[in-house]
Amino acid sequence: MVFATVLIGYLCSMRIRGLTDSMDSRLKKGLALPVMEQFHSLQGEGYHTGKAANFIRIGGCDVGCHWCDVKESWDASIHPLVEVEEVVRNAASQASRTVVITGGEPLLYNLSVLTDRLHREGSAIHLETSGAHPLSGTFDWICLSPKKNAPPAPEFYEMADELKIIVHKRHDFEWAEQHAAHVKAGCKRYLQPEWSNRDTVMPMVIGHAMQHPEWNISLQSHKYMNIP
Repeated sequence: MVFATVLIGYLCSMRIRGLTDSMDSRLKKGLALPVMEQFHSLQGEGYHTGKAANFIRIGGCDVGCHWCDVKESWDASIHPLVEVEEVVRNAASQASRTVVITGGEPLLYNLSVLTDRLHREGSAIHLETSGAHPLSGTFDWICLSPKKNAPPAPEFYEMADELKIIVHKRHDFEWAEQHAAHVKAGCKRYLQPEWSNRDTVMPMVIGHAMQHPEWNISLQSHKYMNIP
């Protein structure tokens, strides 16, 4: 775990150029993070759909999915470094005690301080990750969403509470089953039509879920509700 934390600190500092020594040090220690946005809304995807939550979107991603709907999150250097204490205060000011840490790819950074502070405030912390980088921090729910450009590390299959596969074309069902074969018993499985191609893939997703009832469907309901 110590090696993983050191590695995370090195990788994250390499991805944000132009930092002062002080800022670089705080980033590596997880005392400040490049926050793209923080907002209160409803979870629109997966197992917790419809539940109020505080979202913390951290900038920076090296996976680069061509269908990503938050490409502005990729470049961490365009997002301000925000002190973790400020992030926690913002979350604590909202009614919901559920916090969703998403990105980008949040595990590019040391999340131990952030999750520790949030837990002290009584928050239940959910993580959305590709699993491509070492885990840091402690979480109450982990949603693993594997990406072909950077497959997850094997240990994430045992840690994942939820497996979410984005379906962009028919071949993605085979990809989904490959990952489902490795997750722990009780892990919730979701197929999510890729938004820009949803009209094409929706009938295929419905058909697969009906033939394979261990799968559920996630619909990005926040987009239908026109909320963040």
